Amino acid sequence: MSNPDEMLVALSAAVENERSNQMSLTVVVGGAVITGRLAPEAVWRERVAEVLKASDRLGPFSDVFAGGRRPDRSGRGEEPTHLHFHLARILQGSLGIPETGGMYRVAIKDVSAWTVGDFSYSDQ
Repeated sequence: MSNPDEMLVALSAAVENERSNQMSLTVVVGGAVITGRLAPEAVWRERVAEVLKASDRLGPFSDVFAGGRRPDRSGRGEEPTHLHFHLARILQGSLGIPETGGMYRVAIKDVSAWTVGDFSYSDQ
């Protein structure tokens, strides 16, 4: 979307303000379907930094996420520009990649369709 969907921006702002990671969402971005739960940006950054820091090879990159913390936007009227997913999967046929869920950052302006809820597929 060239103009971000106002409801999606409001939904993201509510996640940021409530500090909740329980909002399930599915979006279409560039033809890919991503499904998972939204997290506040600060929580998402912290978790990505933790995962990177635990890696021998990727540890030095953790500072990009931990050191670059964004200030709290609540009360300043600054709208979110990105969705921060955790426990998220890219849906491909009957598979969710990765199976355990990953951490994705998606620009709200790039979302072409969305729905509330987390989709999962099964063979049965």
